[in-house]
Amino acid sequence: MRPRYLIALTPIALVIASLSLLPPVPQSLAVPAGSMRPVRGAIHIHTRRSDGTGTMDQVADAAARAGLSFIIVTDHGDGTREPERSVYRNSVLCIDALEISTNGGHVVALGMPRSPYPLGGEPRDVVDDIARLGGMSIAAHPTSSKQELRWGDWSAPIDGLEWLNGDSEWRDERYASLARALLTYPLRRAATLARLLDRPVESLKKWDALTATKPLVAVAASDAHARIGVRDEGDPFQPRIAFHVPAYEQVFRSFSITVSGVALTQNAAVDAKAVLDAIRHGHLFSSIDALAAPAIVSYAAESGGVAAQAGDTIPAGRLTTFRVDSNAPASASITLLRDGREVAKTSGSRLQHASVDAGVYRAEIQLQDAPGNPPIPWVVTNPIYVRDKPDEQSRASASRVFTARYQDGPADGWRVEKSANSEGVFNVVPTIGGTQLAFRFALGGTEGESPFTGLVMAAGSIAGSDRIAFTAAASRPMRVSVQLRTTDGSRDERWRRSIYLDETARPVTVRFDEMVPVGVAGHAHPIVDSVSDVLFVVDTTNARPGSNGQIWIDDVKYGR
Repeated sequence: MRPRYLIALTPIALVIASLSLLPPVPQSLAVPAGSMRPVRGAIHIHTRRSDGTGTMDQVADAAARAGLSFIIVTDHGDGTREPERSVYRNSVLCIDALEISTNGGHVVALGMPRSPYPLGGEPRDVVDDIARLGGMSIAAHPTSSKQELRWGDWSAPIDGLEWLNGDSEWRDERYASLARALLTYPLRRAATLARLLDRPVESLKKWDALTATKPLVAVAASDAHARIGVRDEGDPFQPRIAFHVPAYEQVFRSFSITVSGVALTQNAAVDAKAVLDAIRHGHLFSSIDALAAPAIVSYAAESGGVAAQAGDTIPAGRLTTFRVDSNAPASASITLLRDGREVAKTSGSRLQHASVDAGVYRAEIQLQDAPGNPPIPWVVTNPIYVRDKPDEQSRASASRVFTARYQDGPADGWRVEKSANSEGVFNVVPTIGGTQLAFRFALGGTEGESPFTGLVMAAGSIAGSDRIAFTAAASRPMRVSVQLRTTDGSRDERWRRSIYLDETARPVTVRFDEMVPVGVAGHAHPIVDSVSDVLFVVDTTNARPGSNGQIWIDDVKYGR
């Protein structure tokens, strides 16, 4: 049995141990004379509407205490909920957005109205839907150590990615680091969270690689839930099974994004548009505020009288001068990177560098003794792109050979396939100058019965083709899964590509190498010479049981 004095000394020993492990107090930086108040905010936040622990008012109050100007709340959903209008709560601009689950990771959608159907399925389909609805897509926690959270389709035309994600950062820590954090968190909370940060090498490398072909915005994302629980991501908050740490306020004090060129007017609708427009254009930088604050940073370039800021493109071919001005301490170092590689470095608060080389230029500021292995940058800017804009006139499409499969006349070799409680019927109907196929459908049964209905065409002379083209429309906005099926006598295999249709007839082309397997298949893409059927299936990812409507298809042909 332990002596009583040892038991009494145990809490004291824990306090002494905690004090010896405390991270440094954040540096308080001077604000240069004449500087505007930075418009700082946090993006990727969850409330009680999905798997967070706080209400919108509670989250806004936490943001106000942390000194933020705006928050972007991204509760989980499928896009069918009408977003709340932007409002000021406790002087903090609250913008409602969304995090959508796909078959290959999660994507944050900004500035998107309500969707006419549930969003989900393949990442590229969700990204396509977000863009068509006028939103911005950001790949969430793209390199998470939790496989189901990692972004799985880098060919999808995303608009941005999270170079830093608060949830991902603690997941890759060793138990010793997490135990130390538990000891020091009650005494120095935001600084403790900052000590869990490392340079996210994989995310930054991916960002640098992708910006070689297109502009791509990067943000530091809070992914704040104010809980550590035992339920999977996306589940509604259950009060009895979660620890409410780290708190929203401490996450918001740890790091943030600052948008450039925005002056808030206190008109919520106007200010929300200004903030979202700045993010869309990459007019922002990320800062680790628990190391030093406030971060005041200007990143700009000039070439032949043309000025640019982070996120902008400047023409190549002339001498370009880059400037970074900040309130960083004298011991800091500023690095200018081109295409992910260092081209200039200096100590202190300012950097200037001139170059005639085209490329993607971004800046990082590193503080002495920053935590992490490798150390986390204090500031990461978005790039300035030095390159010529693509010449649309030079993008002439190669001539192709097409083989017609349906163009007017009878629908030989076409049929309907459906589940037991669903319905489908098609007719050849007249149109101006010919005929087209009209497919009427109704999805019946429960989700557990996997209802389906689709129009099927015998593949015919598909060998040697690499795409299918057709004209199509639908009675309302919806998605249709175009599929190829092979039959070898023992089992069927299918590959699919989802397309969007609405009331306006339009030409559609589906490349076979863009198709992915339906379930388990022996090959990543279809072996075209073995295809027996082409299917046009109502995509049940986006259509619930009870849905009905009509699809029109015409001018079906193979290309190569």
